[in-house]
Amino acid sequence: MRIGVRVPPCAPLPELVAFVQEAERLGFDDVWFPDSQLLWRDVFATAAAAAAGTSRIGLGTAVTNVVTRHPSVVAGAARTAAELAPGRFVLGLGVGNSSVAPAGLAPSTRSGLRAGLTAIRRLLSGEETDFGGARTRLRDPVPVPIHVAASGPRNLRLAGELADGAILLSGVSPEPLAAAMRQVAAGAAGRAAVPVTVSAFCRVTDTVRRDARELKPVCLSIAANGGAEFLEKAGIRVRVPERLPDLAPDLLHAESWESAIRACESFVDDYAAESFARRFCLYGTTDEITARLAELSRSGVSAVLLQEVGSYGLPRTLVADWRTLRHREAAWTTPRSPHSAS
Repeated sequence: MRIGVRVPPCAPLPELVAFVQEAERLGFDDVWFPDSQLLWRDVFATAAAAAAGTSRIGLGTAVTNVVTRHPSVVAGAARTAAELAPGRFVLGLGVGNSSVAPAGLAPSTRSGLRAGLTAIRRLLSGEETDFGGARTRLRDPVPVPIHVAASGPRNLRLAGELADGAILLSGVSPEPLAAAMRQVAAGAAGRAAVPVTVSAFCRVTDTVRRDARELKPVCLSIAANGGAEFLEKAGIRVRVPERLPDLAPDLLHAESWESAIRACESFVDDYAAESFARRFCLYGTTDEITARLAELSRSGVSAVLLQEVGSYGLPRTLVADWRTLRHREAAWTTPRSPHSAS
């Protein structure tokens, strides 16, 4: 099972590249860069710079979209990044969220994501593609694996049907994870098994109650975006206000994460945050997290994408945590071909 880390392009490129080089040195299998043109450096320029500065680590977008970027633009950018990192670059696609909302746009519909993915796949395969009656193809195409990020059943099935991998946003709780994997498998009926990457917030700590407080904005955001009943079934009660705290650009990407935490205190209590951390995230001691990673590997998960809260700092605490976990790798590692699940 591969282990990756989310690295927001929130710092000057030389600093970002140095950080990715450190992640490579420490043994991470992958780094994933989110895409939000108004919040961070350009995701493809970041991936290209990281490619030039590394030799082994996998690089991916987690995730870009086909709303702010036309599919032909995505294909051309992905081809360029893949040329710089042969066999190491993965194109992660999603509906948009933090890229589209600040630009006054709506996320992709399922049909829009399907159409965009199909067009990108054809272009990267050297096939002719139709854009509104204009027939065109990509010169010098390079095959690039495409992974789709999804949480709802329809997009999970879409990932299974069309993508080379699925990035699951449901966390590591066994029951929701198993249900999501079943949806991916249902979409992939008749195809080879689709590799699954699970995204999870992670922190090594023996005081989960204290550190889980930082997850309160995540809990409230999930509840406010249709997940309140889902959390309630897991025993996590979140009081959703009529209007979310007014933090720019949004709750999950607040300029000050501490301000976001304070703004959520009256809606998410400490018990709910701790329950969320223990059930859906990788929060706990080294032994506890090692055991959870081993469970994920046994369940058929191909890769884990570790995240740190916040959007404007490199995940230095998370990488430091990884140093304490690295020597336990045999617990969750099984023989695999290079980059089998990026």
